Amino acid sequence: MAADDKRSLTLRDVSEASGVSEMTVSRVLRNRGDVSQATRERVLLVAKELGYVPNKIAGALASQRVNLVAVIIPSLSNMVFPEVLSGISHVLEETELQPVVGVTDYLPEKEERVLYEMLSWRPSGVIIAGLEHSDASRAMLQASGIPVVEIMDVDGKPVDAMVGISHRRAGREMARAILKAGYRNIGFLGTKMPLDHRARKRFEGFTEALAKGGVEIMDQEFYSGGSALAKGREMTKTILDRSPELDFLYYSNDLIGAGGLLYLLDQGIDIPGRIGLAGFNGVELLQGLPRQLATMDACRRECGLRAAEIIAARVRGETPDPVVELTPKISYGDTLKRR
Repeated sequence: MAADDKRSLTLRDVSEASGVSEMTVSRVLRNRGDVSQATRERVLLVAKELGYVPNKIAGALASQRVNLVAVIIPSLSNMVFPEVLSGISHVLEETELQPVVGVTDYLPEKEERVLYEMLSWRPSGVIIAGLEHSDASRAMLQASGIPVVEIMDVDGKPVDAMVGISHRRAGREMARAILKAGYRNIGFLGTKMPLDHRARKRFEGFTEALAKGGVEIMDQEFYSGGSALAKGREMTKTILDRSPELDFLYYSNDLIGAGGLLYLLDQGIDIPGRIGLAGFNGVELLQGLPRQLATMDACRRECGLRAAEIIAARVRGETPDPVVELTPKISYGDTLKRR
């Protein structure tokens, strides 16, 4: 099967690649019938390598498609993704398509399971967060034969289409604003980044721009688990106890940044004179804080809107631009000096 062939994989493809009959493949995938262990393992391996997903509606619908759009995101507890879903729903409610959501918790193996289950129902399209996937997930997406839009990031090569911001560029722009304001002793506080690829890319862009300005990160503090105000307070105290000379704290997201802001206000520390702060995401809920945290909007709702528009257009047989890069802007708030 050619790499650019957009048709769905069939039992025949798996049969030919594994060297057994279609009936044997069907038995293995349905876990039925008398099939040797060696043959079973070979068929399952070939199916996984090809990205084949059984069709649970085979024979039930003439079109072999349902009017569902699989939306696969890392979290529902994170304030970021409900806004993405809002954008998707706003567009799809004007069509016959309906979104159905799966959550991965940032775990590649869970993303594989969610994607496998959703694709088995033959949706009309997939919207999935991020560009980084396991080999198995990427194979399933490439072999699905349906529109796939990866969202929230454009720093990489998409399976099909992508909508989002450049996180490396976002990190660079924030670093330049911090340096322009005169800060030099900079600390970074954020999530452990092996699985949060977008945070990692922002950090890479951030440190790259600092280095061009002759500055290195002075100290770092990391956490795991969901973002929370309490963690922001705790991390801010820890890093300042260790490195009291820090004059700027850059947080990987607004929630921990807000926790840091509240801690510093409790301590009576001059913001942004003694210490400046900035986060990321532009979370509207935090506008009720005593001070407005400097941040950068990730264009979350627009990501959802534009991704759903691509899916809807492709279902109609149109060919929209497969790459949509959005442009976030810095909000200086009350915690980042302007110069």
